[in-house]
Parts: sequence; C-alpha cells; structure tokens
Amino acid sequence: MSRFGAVISGCEGLRVTAEEKALFRETRPFGFILFARNIDTADQVRGLCDDLRACVDHDAPITIDQEGGRVQRIRAPMATEWLPPLEQVAQAGENAARAMYLRYRMIAHELRGLGIDSNCAPMVDVARPETHKFLQNRCYSDDSAKVAEIGRAVADGLLDGGVLPVIKHMPGHGRAFVDSHLDLPRVTAPRAELEADFAPFRALNDLPMGMTAHIVFDAVDDAPATTSAKAMQMIREDIGFGGLIMTDDIGMEALSGTVAERSIASLVAGCDAVLHCNGSFADRQAVAEACGEMSDAAQARAGAVLALKRVPQPVDIEALAEELKAF
Repeated sequence: MSRFGAVISGCEGLRVTAEEKALFRETRPFGFILFARNIDTADQVRGLCDDLRACVDHDAPITIDQEGGRVQRIRAPMATEWLPPLEQVAQAGENAARAMYLRYRMIAHELRGLGIDSNCAPMVDVARPETHKFLQNRCYSDDSAKVAEIGRAVADGLLDGGVLPVIKHMPGHGRAFVDSHLDLPRVTAPRAELEADFAPFRALNDLPMGMTAHIVFDAVDDAPATTSAKAMQMIREDIGFGGLIMTDDIGMEALSGTVAERSIASLVAGCDAVLHCNGSFADRQAVAEACGEMSDAAQARAGAVLALKRVPQPVDIEALAEELKAF
C-alpha cells in the first residue's frame, strides 16, 4: 500500500478545482474535511466526496463538524436542526445518554446519505464556569463521569451509523477562557486538578481518531499541546489513546509561525496527521508539502481507522426520532 500523506485537507468550494486535484493526487491526503462553503445540494455533496476520494485513490475518510446546534455545517432542509448539546442533555435529564445516542445515530444516517463517513464528535471537554462561550454550550456536562457516559453514547451512535467518530479536544479544552481560533489559551491549574479534564478521554481511549487542543497546560509543558512532545506522550501513555491523532485546525491563531512550520512542529511532537481547514490554496499546498508522508506508526493507525469502516445496519429513523421526542 502506498503511504498516505500526513494531512487531512479542506477544499475551497463546491467542486474540486483542477489545481486541487493535482495537489491531492501528488500528496495523497489521508482524509478531507468539509465546511459550509462546500455544501449546496445533496447531489453536489455526494459528487464532491466521490471526486475527493478519486483524487487520492483510496477510501479516504471525509469528516465534518456536525455536532448540532451552533456547530453544524449542514443545515435544514438537508439535515435536522438540533439544539446545542448542553441544552439537549439538560432537556433529556436522566435519559441524556440515550437521547444523545439517538441524536447522533440520526446524524450519522444523514451524513452517510451524503457520502460523509466521519464526524468531529464526541466533544468531551468538561464544562466549567470559565469555559469560553465558543465552547460552553457544545459541552455535555460539568461532571467528568457524565461527560464520559454521554461521549460513549455519541460515539456508539455514530459508529452504529457507519460514521467514524473523532474525539476532541485532547487532552481537554474546558478550562480555556479565550477562543483558540484567535488566541492561545493557557491553563495554570496543577496537574492533580487536570485529572478531571483528562478522565473522559481516558474512558474513551479506544476510539479510532482524536483531535488535539491548541492549549498550553503549564503543568505539562510550555508549548501548546498540539506541538508539545510531552503532551503527546501524556496522551499516548497516561491517557492511553491508541488511535490516530490529528491536530485541531493548523490555521488557528493560537499557534505561531507559518502553517508549514506549525505542521512540522506538530508531527515532530507526535501527531499523526495535520488538519488544515481554512486558508488559501498556497496555504493548503504549503501544509501538504510540509507534512509529507505518514510515519510508520501513523500509517498503521490510519490503516486501523480504515478497517473500522462499515456499512450501517438498516434502521427505522422515524422510530428513533419519535423516541427522542419523548425525552
């Protein structure tokens, strides 16, 4: 098998451009990520997914942020409109885990129908009073054990629907009081206190893919987790995560340096693949070329991800929707 490129790439618009096709053929990204700019009609999305996979000549995972609520790239009428996760959990009360399983089983059904087979969920960051508003209502709870229980239900709903989950943001984003899209959050809590943030990731360390947090944890290292060898070692050895680790969007302003420099730093630290979501074609090219091919270990993890792909069992979506309404 030819090696995959150590990148998960975005694309500019509704179709793959000629220059994007040439770049993807040359650099063979492991996967792709879609955004609202890539969504118009169901047929168009299916065609885009087919074209992206054809460029790399493998069954590349195509992911998206379809949490529901504010972070939902596909909207009605193409997809169900959802409450923010925190509101859904509150509404369901003691039935929260079942409600979130149903929700994400339905989301998986909608994504698979469009050719998308991965979702950047569950998000198991533990909510806190200081959690930045960009993240707060995307969380599931302020209780680590409840977050882990609901996160497992979310992952199971996706997997049962033939969609690969991506757990995020490792090792925990809940203590961030600034938006990492714009600034670098720094967490000063001692290591003992951080265990509550790490616990849901440890409970779900068997999931196939995970996404890093662009956050400095003073108790771990003075570099952001994404580019910190110490943080990556902790995620692998202490949290015990064995799946493929991708960065959060390498273009976010929490990181310093060029996108190429950021990409190299994250791979050197121990990430398996660089996620590049937004930016010019020149940025996309610079990231893909800087990343090069996956390491032996990353290639093995990528193969394990692809081996988990499966066709979902038939399900009565209307029955699931009716059950969810009862909560």
